[in-house]
Amino acid sequence: MVKQLMRISASLLSLATLAACSGTPQDSAAQTVRASDAARPAAISASRRTAITDAVARVAPSVVTVQTEVVQQVQVDPFEAFFGGRRSGTQTSAGLGTGFIIRADGLIVTNAHVVAGATKISVMLRDGTTYPATMVGTDETNDLAVLKVDAKNLPIAPLGDSDNLLVGEWAIAIGNPYGFQLGNSEPSVTAGVISGIGRNLVARSEGAGAYFDMIQTDASINPGNSGGPLVSADGDVVGVNSSIYSNSGGSIGLGFAIPINRARRVADDLVTHGRVRRPWIGVRLEQPRSENVRDYIARGATVAAITPGSPAEQAGIRVGDVIARSKTHTIRNRFDWDAALLDLRVDERVPLQVKRGSSEQTITVKVADLPEVSAQKVQVLKEIELVTLTPAIRAERGLRSEKGAVVFQVTDRIRQELGIQAGDVIIAINNQQITSAEAARVALDYYAGRGAIHMFCERAGTGFTTDFAIR
Repeated sequence: MVKQLMRISASLLSLATLAACSGTPQDSAAQTVRASDAARPAAISASRRTAITDAVARVAPSVVTVQTEVVQQVQVDPFEAFFGGRRSGTQTSAGLGTGFIIRADGLIVTNAHVVAGATKISVMLRDGTTYPATMVGTDETNDLAVLKVDAKNLPIAPLGDSDNLLVGEWAIAIGNPYGFQLGNSEPSVTAGVISGIGRNLVARSEGAGAYFDMIQTDASINPGNSGGPLVSADGDVVGVNSSIYSNSGGSIGLGFAIPINRARRVADDLVTHGRVRRPWIGVRLEQPRSENVRDYIARGATVAAITPGSPAEQAGIRVGDVIARSKTHTIRNRFDWDAALLDLRVDERVPLQVKRGSSEQTITVKVADLPEVSAQKVQVLKEIELVTLTPAIRAERGLRSEKGAVVFQVTDRIRQELGIQAGDVIIAINNQQITSAEAARVALDYYAGRGAIHMFCERAGTGFTTDFAIR
């Protein structure tokens, strides 16, 4: 069809040329004027320019394509190995998402799940220029990551305020759905409205983050859009596109974005401290025995336990208090409380509105870091960092063990090969009870090179074992 249209256009041009040659000089001049008019691009009328086109023009230059490579160990076919084939192998898979520049010297925000496990990351600008990128830091809880490229004077995205969004106002999603399958590096634009605010995704979708207090939009978000900006009609970034709620894997008008105010705080922490400081006040809420989400929603945020020595205890919060408000957050249930915690900052003093019996009062709490973060760390085998299990950590995590060594950090290699992860508690090594992080270090150093090691651990109230050897 395209080729047919081109041929028809060529025929019309030939007829016009013949008419000009056979007509009068005046006709010829008129024809020349009409031809020059046809060659000149038509001016864009003011009616075609809208708040959406202006917003896209303002933000799109800062939107980038994030390309990743993930190298994984793959199981080799024994039949192939028997006949001299490869006996061990790796598989490289490519990933693709979106990000946006927040600082002119190359600081970029995207989703943590976009770059999870990546061994190589590169970033492509709108004009096709590509830079290798390094990881500044990730925050899996909030599904955010910050990347850095070595460049200067890059276009930056104007960041807005996600605390004053209006349900029903325009929302524009900019990103790279399906990446280069669309043939170039230009980002795509979809438009809709803010469908809801303060959404808590109890059933997770793409990514492994805690999706609380999210912005909901019906602007189409598809695979590859993750990490891109959600933009207001003013041309300000108000969210980071993160997930879709879909049975098919494609957009059905239920897209969710992380509020930009939270993303800004996380990025500041990652750049300044290299990690996100996790807010903690030391309360646990009542939980219904039912697994029905409706029961959680109607439960309220009633304090069931308070960690000894915690900020909550020091501020005077009691068991049975009902938390009703935190800063700008109205607390109706535990999901709202989890959302409010994500927006607190370590060391800030936060007024909490609390219902106690028939009265209400405001109690100011000084937010602390998680107890294991401030605890003394013990390095083991250069790839595991442990802290001693304390009553505060035990109460906060709801652990059954009274003594042990908590895994604070662990490398990807150790996590994959030993099956342990951050938050696990080492209780015993070769039937020797572990009472502290230092005791775990001594035991592992002693058994290194002496054969198999049998380790008993607790994870979220459940015991498990892992067997390995240290050569």
